[in-house]
Amino acid sequence: MSTSAGYQSPAVAVASALPKRKVDSSVLIVAVVSGSEDDAKSQKARVVANSYLDAEAVGEIEVALEALGAKGGPEQVTRVLAPSLPVTSVLAVGLGKSRDEWSAETIRRAAGVAARSLSGVEHVITTLSDLDLEAAIEGLILGSYRFSEFRSDKTAPKEAGLSKITALTPDTKAATKEAAARAEAIASAVATARDFINTPPSHLFPAEFAKRAKALGDAVGLDVEVLDEKALAKDGYGGIIGVGQGSSRPPRLVRLAHKGGKRKSKTVALVGKGITFDTGGISIKPAANMHHMTSDMGGAAAVIATVVLAARQQLPIDVTAYVPMAENMPSSTAQRPGDVLTQYGGITVEVLNTDAEGRLILADAIARACEDDPDYLIETSTLTGAQTVALGARTPGVMGSEEFRDRVAEISQAIGENAWAMPLPEELKDDLKSTVADLANVSGSRYAGMLVAGTYLREFVADGVEWAHIDVAAPAYNSGGPWGYTPKGGTGVPTRTMFAVLEDIAANG
Repeated sequence: MSTSAGYQSPAVAVASALPKRKVDSSVLIVAVVSGSEDDAKSQKARVVANSYLDAEAVGEIEVALEALGAKGGPEQVTRVLAPSLPVTSVLAVGLGKSRDEWSAETIRRAAGVAARSLSGVEHVITTLSDLDLEAAIEGLILGSYRFSEFRSDKTAPKEAGLSKITALTPDTKAATKEAAARAEAIASAVATARDFINTPPSHLFPAEFAKRAKALGDAVGLDVEVLDEKALAKDGYGGIIGVGQGSSRPPRLVRLAHKGGKRKSKTVALVGKGITFDTGGISIKPAANMHHMTSDMGGAAAVIATVVLAARQQLPIDVTAYVPMAENMPSSTAQRPGDVLTQYGGITVEVLNTDAEGRLILADAIARACEDDPDYLIETSTLTGAQTVALGARTPGVMGSEEFRDRVAEISQAIGENAWAMPLPEELKDDLKSTVADLANVSGSRYAGMLVAGTYLREFVADGVEWAHIDVAAPAYNSGGPWGYTPKGGTGVPTRTMFAVLEDIAANG
């Protein structure tokens, strides 16, 4: 799964043994640890025991690592030669101190670091999969991700990227192959979200975003509907129209529906914020780092990737995504601070700050999604800078109905995206009172900005719907250096969280 000329994931295969003949342009990735069972104080890197390497190969690798001073520390990578093995070279990736088992996230990050360190390698074979098959595959695909669509021949990568992954496993039965295919599909979905985020706003504006979403939906048999600005105005989507009216490129609302459930199965609505670029509107942002606002549609990107993945994996539940798309620009037609708009469903809102626009388009989509009477509603967005202040650059905040909020946070932590549950104190609603409308879109206080935004969104969630909002203002876009399996730029968070929640609902209701 990819967007137009976006990243193409490597093919994945499973095998129970190393190839018998040497494979050109191939690297064997092995896990190593610090110390050994016999000498806990040893700082020499030791190969993690497995059945794929004989004593001669292990000895070659460990002697070469010792010569280079490799310690096997967490995510430390060292490339060596092992003439007895049928590969060009061996890449040892550290897991830290020896132990009985490692978390899936440890393996995922180690695989990601290994993939990022390889250049010009077309085929990797890995024993990390012996420790956790799916985590190793996800980490390798996500770590090898690169986005070069807009580079000319002068700066485009000269070396071919990773095109094949062979995961070594104890068996190659159907269940093992299915697990490998699931991991490939999940990682490819995250890559799709990254492609969307990394595409510049000159090339991904609302109409184009909607077109690409429709193409992805059509390819997997989703029911797709796209509302243009005329249909949005006619049907009363005041939030989406209000935010988009300052741009020459009008807004859209995309509906993508996966029908997989039986009559009594649970239904889920997904909503994602699709601001293709956010200047702040009349309440304009500072110029510094405004280019990062290409990521302000990160929630929409993740939602589109997730519903397409649900269809690809044939989840036995109904999943319907509503994706509002707009560009927030200052102009003579832009909404002004102090304007009043009417959200879909009739609630009037005084727009005190045009840079608090995400909640306006989300509110329209939430209200529309609730008309379908879903059992669960998951929505996500780069909602508030306050998320970064509260939780930092890598930890999403989850707000919503308490039981479902905690369920989403627990699942997110289990799969390595590490969302954290946040409260919605009742007193914060008073901060959203307006003197001229039903609500104001911001509080007059500088405190609890993420929670105030969540409180605003809660007003549009229908009674009886279990609801969770995932704020990924910082986690959706890595503006620093790469780490683990996460590159600079779009991360694809929280695609894996949302899909894991859908799987959990499909299994447990």
